[in-house]
Amino acid sequence: MPKDYYKTLGIEKNASTEDIKKAFRALAHKYHPDKQGGDEAKFKEINEAYQVLSDEQKRSQYDQFGSGAFDGSGGFGGFSGGAGPGSAWDFSGFGGGQGGFSSAGFEDLGDLFGGIFGGGGSSRTRARKGTDIQVDVELSFKDSVFGVEKELSVTKHSTCDRCGGNGAEPGKGMKTCTDCHGNGVKIGVQRTILGNIQTKQTCATCSGTGQIPNTPCTTCKGEGIERKKKTLTVHIPAGVEDQNVLRVKGEGEAIKGGASGDLFVRIHVKPDHRFEREGSTIYSEKKIGFTQAALGCTVDIETVDGNVELKIPEATQSLTEFRLRGKGVQTSHDRGDQIVVVKVVTPHKLSREQRKALEELNLKE
Repeated sequence: MPKDYYKTLGIEKNASTEDIKKAFRALAHKYHPDKQGGDEAKFKEINEAYQVLSDEQKRSQYDQFGSGAFDGSGGFGGFSGGAGPGSAWDFSGFGGGQGGFSSAGFEDLGDLFGGIFGGGGSSRTRARKGTDIQVDVELSFKDSVFGVEKELSVTKHSTCDRCGGNGAEPGKGMKTCTDCHGNGVKIGVQRTILGNIQTKQTCATCSGTGQIPNTPCTTCKGEGIERKKKTLTVHIPAGVEDQNVLRVKGEGEAIKGGASGDLFVRIHVKPDHRFEREGSTIYSEKKIGFTQAALGCTVDIETVDGNVELKIPEATQSLTEFRLRGKGVQTSHDRGDQIVVVKVVTPHKLSREQRKALEELNLKE
């Protein structure tokens, strides 16, 4: 089926070279599979369209004969050199987390795209890293104020305890990988429409370590990692808020020949009907009677530290605010305050004696 390269890039047929380049960069950033929400198939289509339209000669051929000039029956060879479907730029490594592209030879794409995906020089192999994982932790309001140590159990790939992660049976040692000759990467030359490009791929045999075990570990079968439950103690700092996310480095999924991913802890703070929070300030409400407000009194106030006494002066009006210093949320610098909002409650029912007494007082504004 004929392909509309102009439509793929979202440009007009009279678009300039700069317009084509600008459209490609924007779409490539959007659909690059190494980004969250990327689209592997769409990215390939965009790249294919760009390789044709950015070259004056190929663009002229396309304008005359359509995409059939590049489907393998013509002189262009259907991008078999690496620019489109059937390309040696294998996307099969993508999808396994943030480190997915490291096994797909994408270290060299920057040579073609001028570093538009970040990282600049692409001749060096990108460091491999395990997948990040996330867990959810529920805290009480009080624990969110003061911080707490939380014990978490996470089932994940971790470094094998028996072999220490090298994949070898203890005491049997390691030997140089025969596939990459100890380099950890396999270097090749790839023919593309832009010429020959040197490629580097992490060696699949040794996972980039340059060595393989003489005898594979009996626990992990030479993988260097094993899936198991791990219990961690995570420090939740004082002052965290609902939906905050904490990062624990190196406690994500482990991989052989690379760094472990990170663990992200999402905080969920349970509501407490007694308190509301705004930054480092805690708000609470205290109801008092008409007589207490008029004559003054001393009342007990609930705080996250326990009950404290608050003196209410005479003639206190409803919604008056009182500040309890140092009873708010603990932060890294100091501790906030608690604001107590006093509400004067008007009684729903009065006895005959109470009514008579109020009538005799004849209190008015």
